[in-house]
Amino acid sequence: MDTSSQRKILRVSPSCAISPLVGEITAALVGDGPTLGFGEISSEYAPSYAAIAIGTSGTTGTSKEVLLSSSALISSAKASNKFIGAQSGDTWSLLLPLTHIAAVNVIVRSMELGTTPIDLRDFEGEYPNANYTAIVPTQLFRALNGDQLLLNHLKSTKAVLVGGAALSQTLRNQAELAGIKVITTYGMTETCGGCVYDGTALEGVEIEIRNGKIFIKGPVLASSISLDNGWFETNDLGEYDNNELVVLGRSDDVIISGGENLSLNAVESSLSSAFPNSQFAAFAVQDPQWGQSLQVAVVGAISDDQITAHLEKDLGYFAKPKCIHRMTSLPLLGIGKIDRKSLAKGIANE
Repeated sequence: MDTSSQRKILRVSPSCAISPLVGEITAALVGDGPTLGFGEISSEYAPSYAAIAIGTSGTTGTSKEVLLSSSALISSAKASNKFIGAQSGDTWSLLLPLTHIAAVNVIVRSMELGTTPIDLRDFEGEYPNANYTAIVPTQLFRALNGDQLLLNHLKSTKAVLVGGAALSQTLRNQAELAGIKVITTYGMTETCGGCVYDGTALEGVEIEIRNGKIFIKGPVLASSISLDNGWFETNDLGEYDNNELVVLGRSDDVIISGGENLSLNAVESSLSSAFPNSQFAAFAVQDPQWGQSLQVAVVGAISDDQITAHLEKDLGYFAKPKCIHRMTSLPLLGIGKIDRKSLAKGIANE
């Protein structure tokens, strides 16, 4: 195979130190260095335009490699910093693993401000202050439920970006009452991470809703994805409320149980709002009687009767779980999304 017009992919170790990585990312962005591979990358070479390659399984569990150009990464970083009002010299802290676009974004945003992110991965002790940081809802939940060191750090920032999975309004309210300035983000690896902040598209990004599904257009899109006249079709459902985008969940998270359509996202959102001190995952398994039977995994002290009674009252009789599973932690796909396939597989093997 002729690789003369391609770039060698250099895989980045998740434990890589930040300072040398900044130099490698700089070289990748200007085209003087190899393409940097984060996550599960199997390819040896990438097209010449690719500065970063991200190996991701998304929410489907299907492995894929997303190729991002310098232009897309820098556009995303500049638009993010502009939205939150970050100034030259401001600092970001890195609380996310170097296997996902969210961590890469923290580094590139810092570079745009002329700084190096404060590396807080596996950090012990009192966290140093930073102006901005990015986390997933699970980390926010932990900060509000016992991790005082993380809570203090989040409170010290000007803003905390929360993405990677849906953030319940109840958890957001708790965070804001605790003194954390929360900004929710929506996006995916194909959009260089978050491209919609608090329901508003970042500069240069356009959003359309077609038949309930979210379409995205703009300079932040990956060069390796299929587009329709510049538009990227997501698998997410959404609507506008007072000119703000509301993400309703994935188009493929609806199950049919006993002939009734039921959104797994709606089940999780309902439970999280009612019982904010517990964590929930809704999933389905094949069932000869129901077709698909609703299952709920829970981390917390809430009783089965409370869960069942609430769902029946809030969503209807068909939302009563066929089984409730007690867990010490929920399996995650990536850095924030619940691994429903793993849950269903585990139940099927019991």
